Amino acid sequence: MINTLTVLGSTGSIGVQALEVAEMHGIKITAMTANRRTDILENQIRKFRPGFAAVADEQAARDLKIKVADTGVKVLSGKEGVKECAALSAETVLNGIVGIAGLEPTLCAIAAGNRLALANKETLVAGGDLVINAAKKAGVDILPVDSEHSAIFQSLQGCAAHGQIKKLILTASGGPFFGKALDELKNITPEQALKHPNWEMGAKITIDSATMMNKGLELIEAARLFDMPGDKIDILVHRQSIVHSLVMYNDNSVIAQLGVPDMRIPIQYALTYPDRFESPVKELDLAKCADLTFEKPDYDTFKCINYCRLSLEKGGVYPAAVNAANEKANELFRAGRIGFTDIFLSVEKALSAKRNGGEFTLEEVLETDRETRKETEAMWL
Repeated sequence: MINTLTVLGSTGSIGVQALEVAEMHGIKITAMTANRRTDILENQIRKFRPGFAAVADEQAARDLKIKVADTGVKVLSGKEGVKECAALSAETVLNGIVGIAGLEPTLCAIAAGNRLALANKETLVAGGDLVINAAKKAGVDILPVDSEHSAIFQSLQGCAAHGQIKKLILTASGGPFFGKALDELKNITPEQALKHPNWEMGAKITIDSATMMNKGLELIEAARLFDMPGDKIDILVHRQSIVHSLVMYNDNSVIAQLGVPDMRIPIQYALTYPDRFESPVKELDLAKCADLTFEKPDYDTFKCINYCRLSLEKGGVYPAAVNAANEKANELFRAGRIGFTDIFLSVEKALSAKRNGGEFTLEEVLETDRETRKETEAMWL
């Protein structure tokens, strides 16, 4: 059990649940960060009394500093403030920031030697070997918080050798539109796409689940985390979200992790690993579960999975490009500026451009992200 924790993105869905787990187990909060939701952050500061807080939005940070002046917390501002919090000494840094904004704080946490509980999948999608190699060099563990990757991580406990793994199997809920044809998706509204059948998540990731882009990003993340080629990672649609992912071994036995769909289970395991403790999550009653079903994804309709897999094969900054195109298109869709299937077209275009498929630097990743966002927005002017 850890004693100290920094929560990056504390006002988001993952961050809020991480603080709930920390409170249950008496874990001290070293620092917390937010983008701009200072109303929630102020309440969190008053409850958990961290030494530091940071707000990426500089005006919001100035406002918060005044509001919490009586608490003694040091309020930092801007991206640099978030990075400074990530680099503070803590036993674990949980990164729940949404999108590419989580990449540099991840690298700062690793450089400081902090163990990383990672919910920000874009860190590994865009950063790839930069992040993995930095963690190896610093001797830092990266513990997955995504339910699917945590399930694989748990199912690998006791695996004697990497070569014994035949394949990884990621499960997907399929989102609200699984079973629909591509033509049926053209007039989908943001309100419809934000109604996930099983999980309570933030807006961006909920849209990603509806397009199934989220599963493509998770495929890339799994390849990075577990050092597996993309062709050894399968995806199955499991509508009930009870089986969170599976590992098939070379003797064709399959080990899976099951549980009710509640993110506090993988969050807690990342904070308490290798130990297990009482959880705030209710017990899974298999006798009351509906039939557990598994289906292949409709790759012809949900094309973003294919684009992510292909970007992994191309290598270099291609995954960063498809991630950036998706983030921008997701934002434009939520704002009502483009259609649902225009997200697919945006990702496809980003993949088709000529890019560096070899080794890359952090600066190249960030430049690819900036340029791809501009290109994506220009598509729909």
